[in-house]
Amino acid sequence: MELMIVVAIVAILAAIAYPNYTDSVRRSNRSDARATLMQAAQNLERYFTENNTYLGATIAEDPDTDIWATDMSTEGHYTLDFSVAPTATTYTLRATAIGRQALDTDCPALTLTHTGVRSPPECW
Repeated sequence: MELMIVVAIVAILAAIAYPNYTDSVRRSNRSDARATLMQAAQNLERYFTENNTYLGATIAEDPDTDIWATDMSTEGHYTLDFSVAPTATTYTLRATAIGRQALDTDCPALTLTHTGVRSPPECW
């Protein structure tokens, strides 16, 4: 009887702890998207300095114009792309959750614009 009580208590604790743990992991993995977006934005600014335009900048397409060599984030939890094609003076970068990180329904995608606008704000 005592063993059954202990097993029940452990099961209840596990039922509460595991979802909280996985949510915490998803929230901490958002730092992968934030860091990748910031690094890609720095690379875009370098591209702009060299070319006087954002137009023509690519992600994982052409080594001569790539601002990011792959379409994956640093830790592989997100894909990186332009949500809107870059123009001469503007860009909007987007990191979209993939794999297990796609279960993060609160922040499935993060964006960063040329003016530094970060959205959604609660995910940054």
